[in-house]
Amino acid sequence: MFKIIVLVACLAVVASAQYYGGDYAGHHEDHHNAHPKYKFEYGVKDGHTHDHKSAWEHRDGDHVKGQYTLDEADGTHRVVDYSSDHKGGFQPHVQRKGHAHHPHHGESYANIEQHY
Repeated sequence: MFKIIVLVACLAVVASAQYYGGDYAGHHEDHHNAHPKYKFEYGVKDGHTHDHKSAWEHRDGDHVKGQYTLDEADGTHRVVDYSSDHKGGFQPHVQRKGHAHHPHHGESYANIEQHY
């Protein structure tokens, strides 16, 4: 219940910041960028939890290209390459690498030998 209350409070702060942040002392600044351009990337490789994932994305105007990867609970590795623009919309290409290992009836994924 505490987590839900904190989440609702955070959403309220974000919503109020967007409402009040645009007009300060009667001045309004237009922060719209006619040609947005950015790049980002990150990765996580936690040996304790076996949380392995990465992502990158580049944007130049209306053209976006990126990739994210993650290790699934069944032992496979998912790779999603995507692009997006005003003509073709969002175009993902999803690959699963490796062989899935599923638990026997009543067994947990935590007990399956992971192939990292």
